[in-house]
Amino acid sequence: MSRSARLHADGKMRCPWPGEDPFYMAYHDTEWGVPEYDDRALYEKLILDGFQAGLSWITILRKRDNFRRAFDDFEPAKIARYNARKIHALMNDVGIVRNRAKIEGTVASAKSYLEIMEEGPGFSTFLWDFVDGKPRVNQFKTTASVPASTPLSAKVSKELAARGFKFVGPTIVYAFMQATGMVNDHLVGCFCHESCGGTRRATRLKAR
Repeated sequence: MSRSARLHADGKMRCPWPGEDPFYMAYHDTEWGVPEYDDRALYEKLILDGFQAGLSWITILRKRDNFRRAFDDFEPAKIARYNARKIHALMNDVGIVRNRAKIEGTVASAKSYLEIMEEGPGFSTFLWDFVDGKPRVNQFKTTASVPASTPLSAKVSKELAARGFKFVGPTIVYAFMQATGMVNDHLVGCFCHESCGGTRRATRLKAR
């Protein structure tokens, strides 16, 4: 269904996908599409997008704090050392999505992340180099115009997979690129379309 930006009760035009859910609207307004340059935060988002496969993003978003608690605040150096006992504990954690392949994939991806970090400029630079360091701004007017994947997301996907990352297919990678502001896919009628590219996401404080 082709849907354009819609007017909300607060007088703002938004992309239609968050609906009227205040929690989802806040994510749309303050996070989705805002350029993220923090290495660890990018790893976290890539992993969560992998867990989303087959589910809705709002399901993962509502469990995000549980995921952060279960996965040591997504610190790759800690996750890379997870053993069979830890994976078993995660499989019994009702607060997250209990999928063994995705949990084990998170560990494999953490190891790949650490290898990239050791190589030089870091995970953020590795990813943002695909878009020359700045968001690609699209001009989509309806949700029907927004692709599920692109040749660029396929290229990024192929490179991530070659380096050992798991659950990084072209569709997952494109959703990741949208969320982290590598591409600005807010519809042109949405109030976030203009502002997104000009702001950087604030670094999230670590959970205590």
